[in-house]
Amino acid sequence: MDIREYLKKEKEKIDRYLEKYLPPEGAYPSIIHKAMRYSVFAGGKRLRPILLLTAYRAVGGKKEEDVMPFACSLELIHTYSLIHDDLPAIDNDDMRRGKPTSHKVFGEAIAILAGDALFSFAFELMLKTRVPPGVLRKAMEVLTRAIGTSGIIGGQVMDIEGEKLEPDPRLLRYIHSHKTGAFISAAVEIGGILGRGKKKEIEALRKGGGYMGMAFQIVDDIL
Repeated sequence: MDIREYLKKEKEKIDRYLEKYLPPEGAYPSIIHKAMRYSVFAGGKRLRPILLLTAYRAVGGKKEEDVMPFACSLELIHTYSLIHDDLPAIDNDDMRRGKPTSHKVFGEAIAILAGDALFSFAFELMLKTRVPPGVLRKAMEVLTRAIGTSGIIGGQVMDIEGEKLEPDPRLLRYIHSHKTGAFISAAVEIGGILGRGKKKEIEALRKGGGYMGMAFQIVDDIL
C-alpha cells in the first residue's frame, strides 16, 4: 500500500475512535466539550497514534482494538499541548491548520480549561487499554517522562528561554529532541511495549522514534 494511502486510512480510523471516545458537545457544560472537540477535529495528521499502532503491529500485536484507547489518548495530549502553545503567553498564534486557534474562538480561559480537560481525559481513556496491568504501567511511565520536564515541557521551556540567548546548536538540539522528539519516540516505544515486543525491538523503536521526532521538528520549524 502507498504510504499516503496508509496514512489516510489510519487517520480516518483514528478519527472515528476519537469521535466515539470524546464527550458529546451537548453534554453539560457544553462550552468546554465544544472547545475540546473544536481543537481535536481542527485538522492534524494523527501521527502519534498512527506510530503507536504501527509499532504495535510491527512487534506482533494483533488486538488493535485493545490498544486504541492509548493510541487516541496520545492525540488528546498532543492537542492539549497545541492549545496551550498557541496562547498569548507562549507563542501567541491566532491561526492553526488554517483555522482560528482555540483562544480566539472561545477566549483564553476556556482554551486553557479545554487543554486541561483533554489532558485529564487522556489518562481516563488510557486506563481503558486492555493489556495486563504491568504492561500498562510500563507504557504510562514512558509517556509521563516524555511529556514532563524531561520531555515536552522541558523542551518548551528552553524554547522560550532560548529567545533571550545567542544561537547555540546544542540548545537547538535539546529543544528539538525534547519538544517533539521525546513524544514521538515515546509513541513508537509504547506501541512496542503494548505489543509485548522483545527488549531489543523496543529499544530500536525508541531510538528510531527519537530521530524521527527531531527530523519532524526541524522540518516544521523551516516551514
